[in-house]
Order: sequence, then C-alpha cells, then structure tokens
Amino acid sequence: MMFHLRWLNILIPAVLFWLEESVLVRKMLDTCRLKRHRWHKKVLKNRDRIIVSIGSRRFQTIPVYSIEDRNGQYRMPKYTPEHMHCLATFWGPLAPLQTGVVAVQNLSNNQGSILLITAAAVLLEFNHEAKIKKKIKLVGYPCKIFKKTALIKDMFASDLEVAQCEEEIGNQPKRKGGQAREGIARCTFEDRILLTNIVFMCGWADVEIPYFYNPLTTALQRCDKTWQVMKTVAELRREHNLSIPVNKDSLFKPIERRPRKFNPLVIPKPLQVALPFESKPKDIPGWKQSLLESRRAVVMEPHERKAHALVQHLQLIRNKKMKRQKLKEEQKKKEIEAERAKDELSRKRQREERRERYREQDKLKKKIWRYSEA
Repeated sequence: MMFHLRWLNILIPAVLFWLEESVLVRKMLDTCRLKRHRWHKKVLKNRDRIIVSIGSRRFQTIPVYSIEDRNGQYRMPKYTPEHMHCLATFWGPLAPLQTGVVAVQNLSNNQGSILLITAAAVLLEFNHEAKIKKKIKLVGYPCKIFKKTALIKDMFASDLEVAQCEEEIGNQPKRKGGQAREGIARCTFEDRILLTNIVFMCGWADVEIPYFYNPLTTALQRCDKTWQVMKTVAELRREHNLSIPVNKDSLFKPIERRPRKFNPLVIPKPLQVALPFESKPKDIPGWKQSLLESRRAVVMEPHERKAHALVQHLQLIRNKKMKRQKLKEEQKKKEIEAERAKDELSRKRQREERRERYREQDKLKKKIWRYSEA
C-alpha cells in the first residue's frame, strides 16, 4: 500500500476509506436511466466502452443500452436516442439506489482543456441477470409444400436452432443417401403458399451483457505515466487504416421480379351451361390446326416468278414515294409551327406594348383629374 501511496500527487487531495470484502468482490448488473449530455457531440454507440463514476468508485465498463417498449419488453437499439432517456446496463459494484452516475469517454487531453461529460444517469436497480432482447428477422424458402404447412429451408443452420423455436421438429425430407437435411423446419400458414414465395420470420433474441469491469488506478501511478483506456473498434480501425466491413446481404438492391404468367381460366362445359350469360366466356378463339395448303412449299413457274418480281418492284417504288411524301409533310409541318410561334411572340409583344401604353394614359388622366379638382 505504501508503495502506491508514494506516487500520490500532493496537489490533489486523496480520501481514504474502507470497504467490506464482499462489496469489493461482488459485482452486479447495474441498470441506470441514462441520457446523453448536450455537450457531447455524437450519440453513444452500443457496446462502446465508457468510464463511469458512481460515488467514490471509478471504473471502465461496456454498457448495453435498451429502451422499454409499451409491452414492458426491453429492446436493444444500436445507438442512444437523440433527445430522450434510455436504460444502460453494465457490470459494476454495489451502490445505493438513486445514486448519481457520470460517464466520460476518454481521460486524455485530446478533447480540449475541459473534460467533456458524455452522459449523466441515475442508478435504478442492480440484479444478477438482464432481460434485454434484440430484433431478428430470418429469411427462408419453401422446399416442399403440403396443404397449409410447408418445409422451410435456409432459415436455420441446424436442428438445434429449430428446436429453440419449437419443441417438436417437423418431418424432415430425406436425401438420396438417407441422411436428413439440417435446419429444415415445418411451418404452418393461414393458407397454402407457393414455391416462389419468400418466408420471413420476425422474432426476439436474448442479449448477453459483456462482463468487463476495470477500476481506474490513475491516482496510484507515477505522474509521468498516463493511464491507457481500452480502445474502441473505431479507434483500432483508424490506427490500422482498416475500412468498415460491408455485408453484401445487408445492402439495398433493386428488386427485379419477372412478370408472372398465369394459365388461362378453363371452365368446364357443364358449368358453362349453368352460368348466366354475363359470366359465360365469350370471344375465345379455339385452337385450329393449320391446313396443309399453308404448310406446303409453293414452286412458281418462270412467268409467275417474273410477275411476282414486277409486283415487288412496284411496291418498292410506292414505299419510297410514300416515305418522301411523309418527310415533306413533316418538314412543312415544322415550318408552319415555327411561323405560328413567331406570330404568337409578335402578338404577345404587341399586347404588352398596348398594355403599357394604356397604363401610361390612365396615369396621365388621373393626374389631369387631380389638377382640375385642385
């Protein structure tokens, strides 16, 4: 003890107190009502280390933030709310309830001459376990369909995950080798689904609070040394020049779905007789087999070949003539539209000039009328 006391700074007062061994050893899950301080520029990220001061205890810990929903369930967000309180749960020492809590992010002088407060909180309770949950969304695809049930694949990795969601696992499809496929569950739906459907299951998963408690020993070390805090993931990436890992499955992609072609509705003839006239199918051409005359090859005589070539030449001349006539009509139409636009512009200019002239005349008349009354 005296070895550590010789490094104490005489300019900073030190308070010595005694704690019971049970309080020193025993660590509990502290739950606080926390709010980000207005001096702190950024929101706090979940599972980022903070330095907490509760009474006379200062330590470093990793909190897990949560928000209480209307149904009493504690949901874990990714960041703290912008302008409201949330709950913070972390491993820490025993302390009286309603004790004030102050949290800072760093003890170095990089933040300026003033030590910025990250968050302020009040201790609400301490317990051995926390019931914090996070949302999960599982995606699967049907591999075999029954009436209102189906076997879903690619949703679970193993039968153990399936057993965590339901007590009994459904029938498993067999491979050729006779082994059951892993992670296939039998699900029940309101109606019969299709093989082209995508199945989503939204649920809740328990969140484990990371066990990390590191007391601060800044007052028991030499003045020329600095106490090193645990680095966050962002700081480690910045030091090693690492980019943020990108999960391709989490990126937003344009949804491209092919238009589905449904088979035509076929109504049996006995049912068509019983239907009213409005509901009977009408104007439905039946399938007719092509005639032999349309399928057989035609061999023309020499004089027929010459007549056919002459007709083709005449059609080509007529098509070229029609094309030239159409181009002339389009050009003439453009010229007429240009003349109309020019006339409209001149008419608009004349209208503005008349309006300005009438306005000046009206002002002059009003002025003469005022002078005549005076």
